[in-house]
Amino acid sequence: MNALEEGTTLQLDFAKIAKIAAKCPDVIPVAVQNADTREIILIAYTNATALTKTIDTRTAIFWSTSRNELWEKGKTSGETFEVIEILVNCEQNSLVYTVRPRRGGICHTKNKTGTPRNCYYRRINLVSQTLENIDP
Repeated sequence: MNALEEGTTLQLDFAKIAKIAAKCPDVIPVAVQNADTREIILIAYTNATALTKTIDTRTAIFWSTSRNELWEKGKTSGETFEVIEILVNCEQNSLVYTVRPRRGGICHTKNKTGTPRNCYYRRINLVSQTLENIDP
């Protein structure tokens, strides 16, 4: 079990943006939203190259800040996203990709039945401040 992905301890990475800026200064965040359910699927990052490839292919392609390379979401798992619309915020420093999962799955993590789930599958218990899995 991956404790970060499946555990109940809250371990938020408040230094993530600083780490990204140090390694990858030419990226902006992208919120990825399911076109059908309006759920937020994930937050990723893009640079000019990844954005151009996304527009050209209509497939969600990002800049992996951990591997420092282009990342086609779901290329390995088959859980790719068709890009329906790209929204730009007022300051032009973040995007929203409205997408449709091509195969129905969303996250690289799976629930107990083996079904891919939404990346936001846990919530913070406001009393205990522990994580609760809402799609075990």
